[in-house]
Amino acid sequence: MFPRLTTLLLLAWAASVASDRVYVHPFHLLTNNQSSCDELKNKDAMASEEQTFTPVPIQAKTSALDEMALKEQLVSFGQTLDKEDKRRANDVALLVNFVGFRMYKILRQMVTPDNGAILLSPMGLFGTLASFYLGAEDPTATQLQELLGVPGKDENCTSRLDGHKVFSALKAVQALLLAQEEKGSPSLLLTTVVGLFTSPTLRLKQSFVQGLAPFTSITYSRSLDLATNSDLAAEKINRFVTAVTGWKRSTQLIGISPDTTLLFTTYMRFQGAIKGIYKLEEPQVFWVNNTTGISVPMLSGTGTFLYWNDVENKFSVTQVPFNKNAFLLLIKPQNDDLEKLENLVLVRNFSSWMKNLSPRNIHLTLPKLALESTYDVQNLLAYTKLPGLLGKEAKLNKISDANLKVGKVMNTVLFELKESQREQDSFQQQNEAVPLEVKMDRPFLMVLYEQATKTLFFFIRVTNPLRDV
Repeated sequence: MFPRLTTLLLLAWAASVASDRVYVHPFHLLTNNQSSCDELKNKDAMASEEQTFTPVPIQAKTSALDEMALKEQLVSFGQTLDKEDKRRANDVALLVNFVGFRMYKILRQMVTPDNGAILLSPMGLFGTLASFYLGAEDPTATQLQELLGVPGKDENCTSRLDGHKVFSALKAVQALLLAQEEKGSPSLLLTTVVGLFTSPTLRLKQSFVQGLAPFTSITYSRSLDLATNSDLAAEKINRFVTAVTGWKRSTQLIGISPDTTLLFTTYMRFQGAIKGIYKLEEPQVFWVNNTTGISVPMLSGTGTFLYWNDVENKFSVTQVPFNKNAFLLLIKPQNDDLEKLENLVLVRNFSSWMKNLSPRNIHLTLPKLALESTYDVQNLLAYTKLPGLLGKEAKLNKISDANLKVGKVMNTVLFELKESQREQDSFQQQNEAVPLEVKMDRPFLMVLYEQATKTLFFFIRVTNPLRDV
């Protein structure tokens, strides 16, 4: 269902294009139809009349972010989804996972040996790249579409991704992740914030900023002097984000190039509590390697979980539910060879694992996590065949008529796994006298995914629960 199926679909589609035969686009629910193509032609003809605006100064008064209200809006949207919306969500899930696996492999090359941790949100990264696709014209649009997983060399308008459909599908997937919670449950929180920080004279196209709305919980467009003192500009952006979100972040924006006219930031924050899993009173030992143990806060509880032990490849998988749609996969090597396990994960069909999982009564212990990662997408692109994709030659006329100079494109992920606070939360236990002990007390992999579409939201390599990525 994951990289293998996606690759087969893309190869089949590319082959049909090459042979000049009539074909059905594998992602036709996400591409332009004839009416949207006609609309694009009309927009191109009236491009000079398109409304633009100058973002308000960064010091302008801004209301604090209300995450619970934004969550309720997303959950309400999820209740309106029809069959076509859900089919479109399935299509975008393939693309999100395709990009996620590719970028995770790149991050493996970039991590430092002294830490080795990885925290990646395929959803957040895909949304950032799709945002630039929404604002791009050819040849940049074609290159971005190919990076997103859909061949874009065909000149036919109906073979091109419709950015608005893509964002609507991303919103649907996020809504599905939260939709199956019990009413009033505080167990999950997912918030996406996009910041567009521009030079004072840059005018943004209103249609572009409005088009981001389905992907992001809220978009902040703010202007400030990026050229005179880049360190001061970075400090102002950091203060602004902290003030409006209230989030405690350990990594701060630095090193803005003085010729930047647009800095694009995506912040995705996840907070999850597992029912029936409580914090242990005393810290427990987590072995960062064979000889070094550290004391970390641990969560623990007993219940019925889906489990599989792969004896041949020496690893185990435990599936932990947040709700009916949101699941964690805890993937633990039995021989401490995390790299070998990753190689299996990155090439293996996840759906085959699901068939092997079976219910077990388990006493589960795992670290309480508060992890943070920040990546400059420009650095990730340097490892692809398109290192200058968002550079000075990029055609981004749908973002602004000005000659844009895109600086940093930052993706920040905040991931928190915490204890349940409600005493009535518990798993139904089986009648086994002694539950199976599953203790995540050594480096392991963790995947958070949405069940209905199999969308990967977070892919995490935990090497030290006390250190950020």
